[in-house]
Amino acid sequence: MPNELASRLEPVVAEAVTAAGFDLDALDVQQAGRRKLVKVVVDGDDGVGLDEVAEVSRAVSAVLDAHDHLIAGAYTLEVTSPGVDRPLTSRRHWRRAKFRLVRVTPTEGAEFVGRVGEAGENSARVLVDGTVRDVRYADVAKAVIEIEFKQPPAEELKLLEADACGKIDENAGPKEESR
Repeated sequence: MPNELASRLEPVVAEAVTAAGFDLDALDVQQAGRRKLVKVVVDGDDGVGLDEVAEVSRAVSAVLDAHDHLIAGAYTLEVTSPGVDRPLTSRRHWRRAKFRLVRVTPTEGAEFVGRVGEAGENSARVLVDGTVRDVRYADVAKAVIEIEFKQPPAEELKLLEADACGKIDENAGPKEESR
């Protein structure tokens, strides 16, 4: 029943989250004793701050109160951001991870760590051991952001920016600029 309830609540919750300027990343409803726990995970292009979580929480709470016939009983609302350990499962996640270090487990082949560049419709450009390569989302079993405690190397960022401008040929290094 909770999964069915989440499916019924998702359109109205998503509308409230979108109206607040964020994306609904996940909606989960679980039974917690006599109450239901409604967990809403939101994200934005620039992340989500505490004040923004509170704003979204108020908006979602108002929507849930207006649709209390769907919940039918007491509930606890929890609104949160996805956290850095969230797997990258959509293009949006990859786009938001630009210039971040990620650990990728492909569906075939060895796990690798690389820095994310541009994220396209079906793949992302990832700098791995000095080479920018195309990583198709369909070929990724799991990808998570690696925590870094220092700024990324400037030369890696320059390579990814050059790649985004079309100045790098995959597996061939920087392209010569035409004059």
